[in-house]
Amino acid sequence: MTQREIMANEVLLDALSAEPAAGGTPRKGKDRNASARRKRVVVRVLQYILLTAIALFLVFPFALMVSQSVMSQEQSIRGDLIPTRIVWEGYRELFAHEDYLSSLWRTLYIVVFNVFAVPLSASLCAYSFARTRWKGKEFVFAAMLATLMIPGVVTQVPLYQLFAQMHWTNTILPLTIPNLFGGGAVNIFLFRQFMRSIPYELEEAAKIDGANAFKRYALITLPLCVPILLFVAVGAFGSSWGDYFQPMFYFTDPHKFTLAYTVYKIVVLDGVKFNSVAMAAGVFMAILPALVFFLLQRKLIDGIMVGAVKG
Repeated sequence: MTQREIMANEVLLDALSAEPAAGGTPRKGKDRNASARRKRVVVRVLQYILLTAIALFLVFPFALMVSQSVMSQEQSIRGDLIPTRIVWEGYRELFAHEDYLSSLWRTLYIVVFNVFAVPLSASLCAYSFARTRWKGKEFVFAAMLATLMIPGVVTQVPLYQLFAQMHWTNTILPLTIPNLFGGGAVNIFLFRQFMRSIPYELEEAAKIDGANAFKRYALITLPLCVPILLFVAVGAFGSSWGDYFQPMFYFTDPHKFTLAYTVYKIVVLDGVKFNSVAMAAGVFMAILPALVFFLLQRKLIDGIMVGAVKG
């Protein structure tokens, strides 16, 4: 047998030994892949079942409140969960109250003002800390953060005395004007951290062209801060819409209260004849924040994720 034939036989033997037998490795690989796919499907189904159960648990109180708001008094006393006949008496009696609509418009005015004032003022303060250079900046920033350690109840009496001397009590000024000065240390801190993640080279060209700090803030930095602007604006909306303590503290005229305290007054202090009135008040207080979050949840979550990745 020649050398060439010997080499050919060795190549043939190697090829035969490399070929798997029927039911060998490829079949085992397919079985493993199918088993892994089944496990992933089972895990995904269990995740959906768990999330659905949590969602139903969280939605049930709100659904029950909506159901009882359109339920007759007899059904509410019996403890029924679903109304057999929809009754709008609770909403009619709520909106017919003499102070309810005036409190609603007053609250909407405060909310709209703060939704714009808090993000803009906080972003302007944060731009100074993040993009400009001035002596004592780090000390002032540290002092601002230190205010987070002061309990809010400690400052209530001095603030009330200050606003009383300025004749701001029984007006909406204590609930709006202070928000023009940064809107709180937390908001300024969030804006500062977000702005520091924006490349400074974007402002260098404008600075070379002669743009001052305010133009760079308004035309370059602020448009890039839309995610954190929305996040702070939604927070300002929620805190202003449901604010109960400050109106109670600064207002003494019952005809000038905001919506949260008016609802408390109607339901608790004055008392209501029907349970549906109290449920209708709760639904109306909760539906607008829920709607705002539902419409903006994707942008809010994306904005938070982008900030986390950048930071």
